[in-house]
Amino acid sequence: MRIIQFVFHLVSALALVAAIGTGVLDSIQSVSASSLILTSLGNAWLNLDPESLTLAEIYAETYISADIWRPLVAPVLAQPAFAIFLALSLLFWMAGYRKPDFAGRFTA
Repeated sequence: MRIIQFVFHLVSALALVAAIGTGVLDSIQSVSASSLILTSLGNAWLNLDPESLTLAEIYAETYISADIWRPLVAPVLAQPAFAIFLALSLLFWMAGYRKPDFAGRFTA
């Protein structure tokens, strides 16, 4: 059980690092352009590896459903990357969270 919590917290930390990195990049671009610039998750993925984005779309339409990409995945890819990574970080942290024992460390 502790290993699963560790994995969830590790993935949460990685998503938080990605959120901070994309937020810093967006803030640097915003300051240099003197206007608000938010990079969408789709644009960030496209800049990082365009082939994998195309492959993900093909696999989603082929193996899951032909109608899944446009109504479900495309709106998520249109959101700011830092917000998606922050949300993923929170979700993985909550999945790995364990409520502390009532008596704490003094239990028998």
